[in-house]
Amino acid sequence: MKAVGIFGGTFDPIHLGHLICAQSVYEKRELEKIIFIPCKISPHKRDIISSESLHRLEMIKLAIDDIPYFDYSDFEISKEEISFSVDTLLHFKNKYDNLELIMGEDNFLSLDTWRKPEEIIELSTIIVLQRNISVIPGKNKYSKSVVYLDSPNIDINATDIRERIKNNRPINFLVTEKVRQYIYLNNLYR
Repeated sequence: MKAVGIFGGTFDPIHLGHLICAQSVYEKRELEKIIFIPCKISPHKRDIISSESLHRLEMIKLAIDDIPYFDYSDFEISKEEISFSVDTLLHFKNKYDNLELIMGEDNFLSLDTWRKPEEIIELSTIIVLQRNISVIPGKNKYSKSVVYLDSPNIDINATDIRERIKNNRPINFLVTEKVRQYIYLNNLYR
């Protein structure tokens, strides 16, 4: 049975870098689908104020609308507490036998600070997206427990997109057209 990819994050906003990386993982890992899960409150970004959860979820819906193997979940944003990956994986393990947790190498390097990292490794196969091959297998406590996957090096980030909007600069080619329209229609990031 094919695995289901779990792709969590703030997604503030979801951008083409997220989608291109997800597409690459879907193809390389031959997944059944990938579920995008926006977090309510990230344990590692508590000091950062994100857009309203429902806006972030709506942008995900718009971005993946025409892609049948991409899905979304409001599991984390429906809770009024910090989003921990182990809780999300426990939830989805009730629905799917085989889970793959997708994360960037920056997140992987801090995995030992996450809640119950050993349980995360037991519940899922961790897919570490390598961009610059800076994570050397063996340099991290969990290095032998994960799958390293070369990732497209897409230099797009949500912080830059928010800054561009705030400074009245275009965001064409950074987000999907539907997401761009949603951002402007709802006056986000201004």
